[in-house]
Amino acid sequence: MRRASKFTVAPSWKVLFSSMPIDLVAALAYAKLPADLFNQHEAVLSPAEYCRFWIGLDQAAGERELALLLSQYLTAESFDAPIFASLCSPDFNTAVQRISQYKPLIGPMILDIEQTTDITTLNISCYGHDGPLPYALSMGELVFFTQLIRLATRHPVVPVAMTAPDLPTNWAPYQSYFGTDIQQGGSVSISFSAEDAARPFLMANASMWDFFESHLKQRLADLEPSASTAARVRAVLLEALPSGESSIEWVASKLAMSKRTLQRKLSAEAESFQSVLQMVRTELADHYLEKSQMSLGEISFLLGFQESNSFIRAYSTWKGISPGHYRESLH
Repeated sequence: MRRASKFTVAPSWKVLFSSMPIDLVAALAYAKLPADLFNQHEAVLSPAEYCRFWIGLDQAAGERELALLLSQYLTAESFDAPIFASLCSPDFNTAVQRISQYKPLIGPMILDIEQTTDITTLNISCYGHDGPLPYALSMGELVFFTQLIRLATRHPVVPVAMTAPDLPTNWAPYQSYFGTDIQQGGSVSISFSAEDAARPFLMANASMWDFFESHLKQRLADLEPSASTAARVRAVLLEALPSGESSIEWVASKLAMSKRTLQRKLSAEAESFQSVLQMVRTELADHYLEKSQMSLGEISFLLGFQESNSFIRAYSTWKGISPGHYRESLH
């Protein structure tokens, strides 16, 4: 999946947030963002700024729950183009697959989808931000997907399960909105029954989706030239490592440049190939250790190491703790 380094502030944002009873200027001040952000032509935010913006909105909301305010003002007309286009899908399962593909056009969010015969689960995370997903953003994402399926099906769908790292202090309004509880967990996720996920969307329109898709594909392709070289290297490595490729020569060939040019471009960004490679390996290692039961040998292979001892030594150098001890510390 492409990961963009900048996100355009869509006009629909201003319409949505200006209609809500929130002091938008105060929110931008809390987030340390320009007061005229929404008046700028093609204003953009970095991943870190995107998360700060949500934190600022939450602060400006005061004692009111931002996510619940969103539920009152979030309509199809307030959606960005990729989200509005998803309403043309035949059902929720198709819609979230499309949203996952075009998420880079919206914000630094990662949407992992697990679909079985009984349930569809969305696992939501964020990149470019240190620490857990901001509370307001976590709740906002849970509200967004619930609102999406309800708007599209015109049915009072109730999620079958939800998790979030931080839970609301006042749970009653959320219970009233969702119709179920949120469980505390290490990540943000929401699940819908297979019946609800396959429930027909009333705006399903294949020809309209075809129209939107060509424009969305072009916008997604346009992200590539604007991304930093380090971000492009990172994206290639995320796909290459599981197949055993991790050399600078191979990555350079995939980016259609020489090894020397790649090194020069990374150096201009105060990066090196080894630093990016280590960062990607560290993030993937933590992910595999936290989210899977794979052996250290399997993980080392997926990270492009020739044998597990090399991975164990490298991880211990990166983190100051062996991968085995790190996994044990999670329980």
